Amino acid sequence: MASAASCLPSRPRLVWYRLRVTTQPLARPLTPGAKTSRASFITRAYVHLFGAIVVFVAFEVALFKSGVAARIAGAMRQVPWALILGAFLIVAWLATRMAYRVKTPAGQYAGLGLYIVAKGLIFVPLLFHANRLASGVIEQAAQVTILGAAGLTWVAFVSRNDFSSLRPFLYWGGVIALVLILASLFFGLHLGTWFSVAMIALSGASILYDTAKIRRRSFGGRQHVGAALSLFASVGMMFWYVLRITSRLRR
Repeated sequence: MASAASCLPSRPRLVWYRLRVTTQPLARPLTPGAKTSRASFITRAYVHLFGAIVVFVAFEVALFKSGVAARIAGAMRQVPWALILGAFLIVAWLATRMAYRVKTPAGQYAGLGLYIVAKGLIFVPLLFHANRLASGVIEQAAQVTILGAAGLTWVAFVSRNDFSSLRPFLYWGGVIALVLILASLFFGLHLGTWFSVAMIALSGASILYDTAKIRRRSFGGRQHVGAALSLFASVGMMFWYVLRITSRLRR
């Protein structure tokens, strides 16, 4: 029978264990230059997010003030929503690739601008319906969205959590949501209030995840435009479903 001493690690293995522990890289504080670079990246990302929201609002106001929104909403009623959604997804994919992959600032801004225009057009029927439903519905939904997005951003910065565990939830949640939306379009599946609540939760998780990436500067050094686009997409999705719920409550 083997002795108890033979079951213990030999001295060379004990030395190797100690070397392995002591040679692990230690967390080092950021240098002043690194802190400045990260702060600059965060500032640029949120300045571009604010700019994207301002351009989106100005675009919608121009469409409604000029009367073009009514014609766009009427034209969209004549087109199957599946085609509109498919076209938007294609344009959104292209715009996102431009914002992330194109190396020139002009190409990145073109991607962000393309996404804002596509988002603005697909929002027209919902905004047109909400505007005719009751006054103040759009403003109320916008206030709720701003407060929600700001609160989640504050949580992501204060908690210093990387929220990497949300990635599988975002991936599979997005897949399931897309399947349900397609089922509602082709098979008449009714997506009620609870689906909108789930989509608000999904958009909130996306804001937490992307905000944590921006705080860690996990995006590339020149991807502040892409980071702003990701946040704008999440805030836009939250606003869409908050507006749907608000419109239903005001009927």
